[in-house]
Amino acid sequence: MDFTFTQDQLAFRDSIHSVLEKEVTTASIRTRWQSDHGEDSATIAMLNELGVMALLVPEAQGGLGMDWVDFVLLAESCGYAALPETIVDDAMVATGVLTDLLSLGQHVDQVSALLSDVATGAKRVGCAHIINPYSNFAHRKDWVLLSNGNDIHLVPRSDLTLSAVNSVDKSRRLQKIQWTPSRRTRVAEGEVGAGLLRAALNRGALGTAAQLLGLAQAMIHQSVAYTSTREQFGRAIGANQAVKHLLADCAVSVEFARPAVYRAAYTVSVAPQRADWAVSHAKAAAGEAAELSSRNAIQAHGAMGYTWECDLHIWAKRAWALSKEWGDAGFHKNRIHEWLLQPNALLGPEFTFGKRYIEVAESAAA
Repeated sequence: MDFTFTQDQLAFRDSIHSVLEKEVTTASIRTRWQSDHGEDSATIAMLNELGVMALLVPEAQGGLGMDWVDFVLLAESCGYAALPETIVDDAMVATGVLTDLLSLGQHVDQVSALLSDVATGAKRVGCAHIINPYSNFAHRKDWVLLSNGNDIHLVPRSDLTLSAVNSVDKSRRLQKIQWTPSRRTRVAEGEVGAGLLRAALNRGALGTAAQLLGLAQAMIHQSVAYTSTREQFGRAIGANQAVKHLLADCAVSVEFARPAVYRAAYTVSVAPQRADWAVSHAKAAAGEAAELSSRNAIQAHGAMGYTWECDLHIWAKRAWALSKEWGDAGFHKNRIHEWLLQPNALLGPEFTFGKRYIEVAESAAA
């Protein structure tokens, strides 16, 4: 099947990409590093005005009711811009859990009101998952979704004790969270909670894979621009075949990872019960593409690529950090391995997209 995005999806992607390219500059990112909270309030307000946080909120709660296929393109653009704000995790993971709680009839009044506030930007909800040892920007959230075993708790920020943790990426503000579980904050438990945590893991890994894809593409573009203007012995170093091969390897890796990421978004949207292997494939492939692109981009820049003044390290360090976020390469390769060894593993093009894919997924869920 030929999977393509609609013109509306691509137009939305292009508009967000253009805004981020204009507003999220390297100078503004470096300015964030010097601030106490690490975020730019004007950027968050702008994204709220564009309806980014409302994308995945149901229409009944004032959102746009779009799906993961729509959002994955935006996540890719956030990676390309090296956006420090946690828009992707907040929207794909936290909003996803709240929407799932609403559909399951869990704490409907509280969750519905909170989703309405998320859609308008009045409230911000974060999510900490057991697979990630630390939370990012928890100090800037009004509420944080936390897990205790299979139980999920919706905890106000005032009930949390946060301890700062250093990151290789200065744009990230990692914190260790200490808190006390209680019946008052519990919103899901048992099998329901386990299912929500599994879905949160897949959405978080998907959003991270899309960002890694954008990061890799950005590093390739920066390297092409640099090697086209940097001259040695009277000609641009990009004219040398060795440099071309370095960047061509990166481009091939990105193009192999991109369909895996898009397929994972499609799977999460139409057949979430079969999303584990597709998401893990996307995360592993995008992580490898980003790590290769960071390594080769630094090499293409030469000694300049190792300096603080060269902006390339902003993207490289983000790629290194995100490659471990929501499960590292070993974790996701193990999930792929487990899937492939199943006696009823559905492999082949007929199970990638399309009607047959959905029919089999629905049959397995019945």
